[in-house]
Amino acid sequence: MKEFQFDQDAYLQRIGCVREVNGTIEGLRGIHHAQLYTIPFENFDIFLGRGIELEPEKLFQKLVLQKRGGYCFELNGLFLMALQSFGFDARALLARVYVDGEPRGRGHQISLVTIEGKEWIADVGFGRDNPRAPIPFVLNQPTTNDGHTVRLVKTQHYGTLFQVKNNGIWEDRYSFDLEYVCPADIEYGNHFTSTFPKSLFVNAWVAALPVKKGAITLFNNRLKKTVGEKVTQTELEEGQKYLEALEDHFGIKLDAAYDDLRPFKDMGPNPSF
Repeated sequence: MKEFQFDQDAYLQRIGCVREVNGTIEGLRGIHHAQLYTIPFENFDIFLGRGIELEPEKLFQKLVLQKRGGYCFELNGLFLMALQSFGFDARALLARVYVDGEPRGRGHQISLVTIEGKEWIADVGFGRDNPRAPIPFVLNQPTTNDGHTVRLVKTQHYGTLFQVKNNGIWEDRYSFDLEYVCPADIEYGNHFTSTFPKSLFVNAWVAALPVKKGAITLFNNRLKKTVGEKVTQTELEEGQKYLEALEDHFGIKLDAAYDDLRPFKDMGPNPSF
């Protein structure tokens, strides 16, 4: 079997990045911003019965060539391949997402990038509250990008905690440690997240894409756009109009009919979307 070769030109064209990418912090910030604001967070393949496949060639085919989106293991999996292809010293980490203030299992993938002896946390796969730029791995140092303020703090049991500042309050989003992550660890996390009956991604149709000073999010049939202090919400119609809204707002063009999607569960509002 021919070994997969990461197509840098196709990737850069997909994310709309026209600048030269090198192993500097400016290069890291450039492709982080470009991918984050271009490739949407979404989970519709789970509801089409296709599952989430992380083999490099299949991941590249879906997110780059077919111009679909994905969730963390896909988005950050692609991003890690890009980083390594462009010569960055980067490796995967696994994180515990916090729900209702409590940490869950290691179901979120991020990247640790080392540039000239300094470490950075890079994440392009966390949906609405995604960090808008790589975070310097320095504790208790808030950073703000595109109106989005975040910080890293130490926890007693779970390593480093990523927090987002909302309305003046620091909110926990996920924690991680620096233990080595092997491909099997990612396979375990991906399988659980995409198949566990109580997983959000098994029960709800979700999508998210950052915009300047805000984000567009979808939770089942509720579309929300937040820009600064302004929030607008719309209930999407079923059928073809729903598919058209996916393409209009997120660039998601499903190669399937609306009726091919397994129904979502009515879970009420979700603050993450």
